[in-house]
Amino acid sequence: MEIGDLLDRRAVTPKASAASKRQALALVAETAARRFDLDAGDILEALLAREQLGSTGVGSGVAVPHARTPGLDRMRAVFVGLEAPVDYGSVDGQPVDLLFALLAPESAGPEHLQAFARVARLLRQSKLRLQLRQARTPDAIYALLAQTAPPSAA
Repeated sequence: MEIGDLLDRRAVTPKASAASKRQALALVAETAARRFDLDAGDILEALLAREQLGSTGVGSGVAVPHARTPGLDRMRAVFVGLEAPVDYGSVDGQPVDLLFALLAPESAGPEHLQAFARVARLLRQSKLRLQLRQARTPDAIYALLAQTAPPSAA
């Protein structure tokens, strides 16, 4: 499963403002709702429920929120870049400014966990994180994410 298969250019928000983790997740939910014709409240509720199990902040300013979402027929992704990092309760204690959210159908099997692992590996690349932070348009961010291969799993 390629990143370009999950992410749509119209589901990318390059520079948004949020004052908290909840507001950042609300931006993800609103972007997904607009792009995939879903209910933002349902998406936010699912993302927040997943966060209750443990932070999806994977380190280095990156979060990979994920949840099963009603109304989807396949895995989808949303990218939100924040103008200023927010406290996210990340594993490394660092605030987050890059959110790559994965939304799976309620009936999804293990493929959403495989996608999570792929995205997390991809975003471990410091050069890519820097490029994402510098990118100003949805097309530029999409191109960076869709055309970058994650490092091989050792």
